[in-house]
Formats: sequence, C-alpha cells, structure tokens
Amino acid sequence: MARLLQDPCKLQPSEWYTTNNMQHASTESQKSRSECTIYESRRLVDEIEKTTQKTQSDVNKKLEQRREEIKFWKQELDNKLEQIVHETEILLTFKNRLERALEGCKEPLVIAQKCLLYRQRRVGIDLVHDEVEQELVKEAEVLQGVIALLGRTLEQTNEQIRQNRSAKYNLDMDLKDKFTALTIEDYCASLTNDTPYIIYADNAMKLEGNFVSPEDWTDFSNINVEKADKQRNNSLALKALIEGILSQTANDMCKQCETVNNAFRNRVKEVKDAKHKLETLLAMVMDETASQEKNIAALKKAIVDKEGPVKVAQTRLEVRNHRPNVELCYDTVHSSLMSEVQEITKNIQRLKDALAQAQTELKGLSCRQLSLEEEIKVKENTLYIDEVLCMQMRESVCINNY
Repeated sequence: MARLLQDPCKLQPSEWYTTNNMQHASTESQKSRSECTIYESRRLVDEIEKTTQKTQSDVNKKLEQRREEIKFWKQELDNKLEQIVHETEILLTFKNRLERALEGCKEPLVIAQKCLLYRQRRVGIDLVHDEVEQELVKEAEVLQGVIALLGRTLEQTNEQIRQNRSAKYNLDMDLKDKFTALTIEDYCASLTNDTPYIIYADNAMKLEGNFVSPEDWTDFSNINVEKADKQRNNSLALKALIEGILSQTANDMCKQCETVNNAFRNRVKEVKDAKHKLETLLAMVMDETASQEKNIAALKKAIVDKEGPVKVAQTRLEVRNHRPNVELCYDTVHSSLMSEVQEITKNIQRLKDALAQAQTELKGLSCRQLSLEEEIKVKENTLYIDEVLCMQMRESVCINNY
C-alpha cells in the first residue's frame, strides 16, 4: 500500500527542456517542409497551367492549320469536280453529235448500195463498169470507212465519259469525307474548357481504326486531283479529235457524193447523146428502107413489064417455026427474034439479080432497124435507171457537218 502511494517516475528538467525543444524543432521542420511543399505545389500548378494553356494553344493552332488544309483541299477538289463535270457534259454533247453523224451515214450508204443494185439491171452493152459504178463503189467504201471510224470514236468517247465519271466519283467521295472531317474539326475548334457536356474519354487515347499518315492523306487527295486533271486533259484532246473527225468525214462524204453526182450527170449526157445518134441512124435506116422498098417495087414492075416483049418475041418465033417448006428460012427476022429473046431473057435475069440484091439489102436494113431499135431501148432503160431511179433518189441525200 505504501508502494502504491509512492510518486511515479519523474523526468529530469533537462529532459523536459530537451523534449520541448525537440517538439519545437520538429514542428518548425514540418512547417518548413509544408511551406516548401505549398510553394512547390503553387509553382507546379502555375507551371502546369502555363504548359496546359500552351499545349492547348498549340493544339488550337494545329486544329486551325488542319482546318485550313482541309479547306484548301476541299476547294481544290470542288474546282476539279466542277471542271470534270463541265467537261463530261460537253463530252456528252460531242457523243450526241457522233451518234447523229453515225445515224446520218446510214441513208447515204443505203442509197449508194441501191444505186449499185439498180445499175445491175442495165442490159447489153450498157452493163459496163463505168466511171459512175467506180465512184459508187468508192462512195460505199468511204461511207463504210466513216461509219467504222465514227463507231470507234464513239466507243472511245464512251470510255472517256466512264473515266470522267470514275474521277468524279472519287472526287465526290473525297469531298464527302472532307466535309465530314471539316465539320468535326470545326466542332473540335469550337470546344473550350467551359463548353458544357464535355466528357472524359479514356478510350480516345487508343489508336484504333485505319489511321493514315499526313503524307498519305495529302497523297490521296493529290492523286484524285491529278486523275481528274488527266481525264480533263484527255477529254480536251478527245474533243479536238472528234471535231476534226466530224469535219473531215463530212467533207470527204460531200466531196465523194458530188463526184458521184457529176459522174451520173456526165454518164446521162453520154447515154442521151448516144441515144440521139442511134435515133438519127434509125431514121436514116427507115428512110433507106422506104427507098429500097420503092426500088424493089420498081424492079418487080420492070420484070413484069418485060413479060410482054418476051412473050411477043417467043410467040413470033413459035409461029414462024410453022412456015412451010422452003419458007422456013433463018432470015434476019428470025435471027433478030432470037437475039431479042436472048437479050430480054438476059435483062430479066439481071433485073431478078438486082431484085434479089435489093431484097437482101432490105433484109439487112430491117435487121439494122431492129438492132437500132433494141439498142435505143437499152439506152432508154439505162437512162431510166440512172436519171429516174438513181439521180432522183440521190436528191434526198443530205450530208451535214454535225
């Protein structure tokens, strides 16, 4: 009991002072470290604030640069799109011109072929491979060549239009992406620290999707622009080619058409001249036939007229042959009668020979008349084919420079 009531173990005053001093020193040290921490924290806050502001400012500048780049390429793409659309529209009009020119070649070719078929109906000596036929064959060849050339050019034009539309599609798709990208960049540029509804997006730091490098991004649009430029230049060259082809083919067809028409006119004139000469010859033959018929009639009359004298002479001879006895004398009368009969008989034979010759000539004239009449019909048939069927049909030929 007495032990319990004893005082606890007490420290020395020096220990008390030491402890108090240690508390003071520890507190001062802690305060100093705290002050350093506060200072460092304030400095860090200021530094990070400045760094954040600078970084955000740099990002804003880069966003603005990016927006300007997108705007630049968007404008480039817009310009190229407008150009390629314009060239495609013009090329479509050239395609229409080619189609109309191609269609316009069909009728002249059909007419040329019909003329060749019609002229096969010529007969006799007129079925000749003349200048008209040579030029018609050449005209058909020219028209077939033009049709083939226009057909190939039309195919080339269709392919160029397809290439233009392909370039336009690439530009459209690129512009669509540029518009979307610019919309996103504009939205990003509009965001500030005070913008409502901004959120944390930890997953945004993951590089997912098919990211491309800035060089690839620039090359992609540049390739689209270069392709559009190439197709536009090809379109310009093709337009010049089409213009030249349309002009040259129209000139060639017109020139050949006029050559054929001139050949027809010359041939018709030649045939008409030949027909006129034949008609003149026919008239001459008919006149000669009439003269020959009169000559034959005169010869026949002359032969008939000699029947009386020969009968008289022969009758006298027959009667005098009945003189009696010595009176049956071969006197000068009898001698003359014999000579008369011989002379008349000889002359009748000469007349008959002349008649036979005249009849032969008349037959020859008749044959010549038939031949001339047949040849005139041949010429009339040729004139009908060339002047009526062919030349009138060719009046409808119309060759335009489309």
